[in-house]
Amino acid sequence: MKRKILSLLLLGASLTAAAQSNKIEFTEYDLPNGLHVILHQDKTTPTVAVTMMYHVGSKNENADRTGFAHFFEHLMFEGSENVERGKYINMIQSAGGAVNANTSFDRTYYYQILPSNQLALGLWMEADRLRAAKIDQQGIETQRQVVKEEKKQRIDNQPYGTLLENTFATAYAVHPYRWVPIGSAQYIDRASAREFEQFYKTFYVPNNATLTIAGDLDINQTKAWVEQYFGAIPKGTGTIPRPSVVEPPQMEEGRKVVFDNIQLPAVIQAYHIPAQGSEDSYAINMLTTLLAGGPSSRLNKALVDKQQKAVTVASIPLSLEDPGLFINLAIANMGVDVHDLERAMDVEVDRVKNETISDQEFQKLRNQMETDYINGLSTLEGRTEKLASYHALYGNTNLINTELDKILAVTKDDLMRVAKKYFTKENRAVLHYLPKASQAR
Repeated sequence: MKRKILSLLLLGASLTAAAQSNKIEFTEYDLPNGLHVILHQDKTTPTVAVTMMYHVGSKNENADRTGFAHFFEHLMFEGSENVERGKYINMIQSAGGAVNANTSFDRTYYYQILPSNQLALGLWMEADRLRAAKIDQQGIETQRQVVKEEKKQRIDNQPYGTLLENTFATAYAVHPYRWVPIGSAQYIDRASAREFEQFYKTFYVPNNATLTIAGDLDINQTKAWVEQYFGAIPKGTGTIPRPSVVEPPQMEEGRKVVFDNIQLPAVIQAYHIPAQGSEDSYAINMLTTLLAGGPSSRLNKALVDKQQKAVTVASIPLSLEDPGLFINLAIANMGVDVHDLERAMDVEVDRVKNETISDQEFQKLRNQMETDYINGLSTLEGRTEKLASYHALYGNTNLINTELDKILAVTKDDLMRVAKKYFTKENRAVLHYLPKASQAR
């Protein structure tokens, strides 16, 4: 046993040394129009990443116009003043690149991966749609149908597809996190072209954006291109709305039953947790790995392997810019009652609250967290998104070099403390997903 613990300690020490010796170098600055620019040179492969993160997500929407940020994730590919409708993606692909985007509660992220000799093209195209994206009736009507079909395929018609939608709606009473980024088709249908235009002018401005460029690039040449393509774009003149509403502390457990087109029931437990980057958030993230991070995790070993009450389990820390949710999820095995499954989940959560983790399990957990963090920075795409997120959402780009220290500073006592603080019944929402066939019983 001592030999095994020693080997775990040595592994942890070697990982830490490797991380400390691989500091991520970057250059950052602001243009006069407010655009924040981050440059990271990596000449390992002849590729570059050109990314733009806009500090706008679903929490910036109005309650009667949800889905706007996600809608713009699509609409921004319609074209621009100098790019024909429907040609944006083709132009990138024809240059040997790939392009995509995604939307969250807090931000919208666009990225291109290109051969390094096509960097100027990527910058020009990103600048052109920031300056003059095509927001017209034809594009709006096209994307209305695309977005509604995506919601049907990915959410409405998928087993457990509405899980996040129902969980956030149950857990939040007043904060705009009570709706999810996919939004509502009815509100997208009702919105006018003028409303979309106003959303674009409000949020898609240089002073609400972070341009991150990484890969096989020349720093001075890249700075010159950034100035050439982005420097003349005017700063947004209006106030960028930020939600100021604070979700009140939850005083009693919230519950909801959802009848879905599924065969196996599921239990979802969602606990309120503090905002990302807060002192307790690192211990909370580590608890995620402890509970469901791999086959040897607590929930897997207890519910799936030993008791065979669940076919799958998951723990998801949705750490957000404002206080988010820690979600435990279990899908029941055939014939298992959801109340029995929920009680089994509670037993494992109570163990974390009341039993000190062993030195061996804790060291294994730290090594796993460290490995996951280092692996997340091993790709150009991973580093680029981290750099953008750390600036836009945390206000500290250099967290890319220091956050691992915060993770490794978590102690065994911290794990027990935060579990006792946040994993309480009055601080959670519980959902039971049941087969529609059981509704008539």
